[in-house]
Amino acid sequence: MEKELKALMNDRLLTDGASFFDAALGEVKYIGGFQNFIYEYERSGTSYILRFTHSSHHEIHQVQAELDWIDYLSGSGVSVSKPVASVHGRMLEVLQLKDSCFIVSSFEKAPGKKIFYPECMNNDLLTEACGELTGRIHALSQTYEPVGRLARRHHWNENYYIKHARKYIPADQHKVWANIERLMKEMQDLEQGEHYGLIHGDINVGNFFVDGGRITLFDFDECQYSWFVEDIAIQLFYMIYVVLDDSTPERHEQARRFMRFFLQGYEKHHSLGLASLKQMERFLRLREFIVYVGMHRSFDMTKLDDWTAAYLRESRRRLEEGIPIVSDLF
Repeated sequence: MEKELKALMNDRLLTDGASFFDAALGEVKYIGGFQNFIYEYERSGTSYILRFTHSSHHEIHQVQAELDWIDYLSGSGVSVSKPVASVHGRMLEVLQLKDSCFIVSSFEKAPGKKIFYPECMNNDLLTEACGELTGRIHALSQTYEPVGRLARRHHWNENYYIKHARKYIPADQHKVWANIERLMKEMQDLEQGEHYGLIHGDINVGNFFVDGGRITLFDFDECQYSWFVEDIAIQLFYMIYVVLDDSTPERHEQARRFMRFFLQGYEKHHSLGLASLKQMERFLRLREFIVYVGMHRSFDMTKLDDWTAAYLRESRRRLEEGIPIVSDLF
């Protein structure tokens, strides 16, 4: 998170924001946040999540569109962390600052626990369950209509990390930039068609809990309009990027295994077809670039641990050569 945003948050804002959801300052506990300030609180013995989103990250209508989308999925039977109404009966409240604002929202806390590495890797039941959940979301996306004309989410090329990449990636990484600009042009020329719609945009093991085999998905902060295959490529990328180049054969085998079980679940509710799946490599390259930007934004490049330093070297090489982290899956 930007230092300027951290400087804006204070106890007065936290108190005012918490009061919208009948919580007091002493009852809220900070639990983290990459783009937002995230807290947890209890009310009548039930745990909830409290989120503060600065308007420089998402405008009010964009947050409203996110909450509408989650509410629609929940109402359609998808297991997601549902928004809860404020004491005023609204899904979001606004704390006005001098030249900006914080948008405050709250969610039911997902039941269960996170599944960490390496437990999630080669976990075929979990992979199939992720596929089934994703397939349901994409099937519903095909019929979803935004509630209001202005309450719409952004498209894939307006992703924060894509829009702000030049702020974080040095201009002298010429080969990286040349290949990314070529990739963006290729993707802008892709037909949108029936397999394009509103997606979660960041499904990974950090954004769902598992309770007795049931997945509850949360953190729709990156939801956007894109090709459905991007939602799949994101999950595949996060399942294999932890495997470095000294284990490339294992990485490819893990990728093939992941896709086999993922599609078993996915195709219970939706089918992309081979033509869409063959675009996977483009979206793996796009996700690698987004992660590369995010790491340069958040990490001190002079104080990297051994794994992170090795990953960034390998990632830069792939971006410079214009190749995906795995290939020839379909």
